[in-house]
Amino acid sequence: MQARAVAFIPARSGSKRVPNKNIRPLAGHPLLAYTVRSAIDSGVFDAVICATDSELYADVARYYGAEVPCLRPESISGDKSPDIDWVVWMLRKLQTAGREYEIFSILRPTSPFRQPETIRRAWTAFRNDPHADSLRAIEKCKQHPGKMWVIRGQRMLPLLPFSNGTTPWHSSQYAALPEIYVQDASLEIGWTRIPLEQNSIAGEAIIPFVSQGCEGFDINEPEDWWLAERLLGTQEVCLPKIDLSPITLNETV
Repeated sequence: MQARAVAFIPARSGSKRVPNKNIRPLAGHPLLAYTVRSAIDSGVFDAVICATDSELYADVARYYGAEVPCLRPESISGDKSPDIDWVVWMLRKLQTAGREYEIFSILRPTSPFRQPETIRRAWTAFRNDPHADSLRAIEKCKQHPGKMWVIRGQRMLPLLPFSNGTTPWHSSQYAALPEIYVQDASLEIGWTRIPLEQNSIAGEAIIPFVSQGCEGFDINEPEDWWLAERLLGTQEVCLPKIDLSPITLNETV
């Protein structure tokens, strides 16, 4: 029997750095729309659910094809709320409704350049490794942690006090340092038993999924939005295709 999979698209309201970024229009459609359509058009999920605390956001998600069976409580929708809280809450809600899934995915709407093909590539990698707990998207660090510092009083100390022989990492050329990757926000896939039984999103056996090009591009700051529009304007990137007229929102965003 094939494992059933659910995609979760977390889209809480109340963004401070880019107000209402999840439903702010990008190239005509709300930002949220591109992740909803990528998830649906990937063809790998039995359900695509938007996890939001906002009825307005829910209306947008439903318009583009996602489900919103319930709204997230305010207690697990703050800017410091960990993912594990709302993921377990949502899985339990679905179980109560008689909907069981063996696999879940988190697809954040702030990564609009993630394509359906990206999701299918990650899905294949996850399903081809039966011993993995989860898969997580990563990309090579642009700011190497070997050149980062912490301040202690009137002095600073290297975050990672390692060296290449006699040369500290902070004084080495970037090319001489070991490759280090940082997680991006675009994509996670895992077995639902991991959050339900271990209270963990990722578990311990994690597959690295290296994002290509702008697949992992993440919009969090005003300058990220500006850059996204510039990349689209120069046709250096493309958004997932949406065969719907843009939704008309009743509120200014």
